[in-house]
Amino acid sequence: MQTDPIADYLTRIRNAIRAGHDEVEIPASGLKMEMSRILKEQGYIQDFHRKPATVGEAISVSLKYTEDRQPVIVGIERVSRPGRRR
Repeated sequence: MQTDPIADYLTRIRNAIRAGHDEVEIPASGLKMEMSRILKEQGYIQDFHRKPATVGEAISVSLKYTEDRQPVIVGIERVSRPGRRR
């Protein structure tokens, strides 16, 4: 079984937004830290930071909502994936 860390990252963010959470924790890696940095730079998330977890480290991502509690990230999906490159 192959794992897709990018799809897992996006799914965790998508699920947290649907549930209305303010923060989501994601297992840390260099790629996910860079993805978080880009999302913050572009204004899609409030902030992120690396913190120790039960096993290894995690990234705590603070999600961003509008004043009327609508999520800033409306649709997020993986276009190029391991079985279908684009």
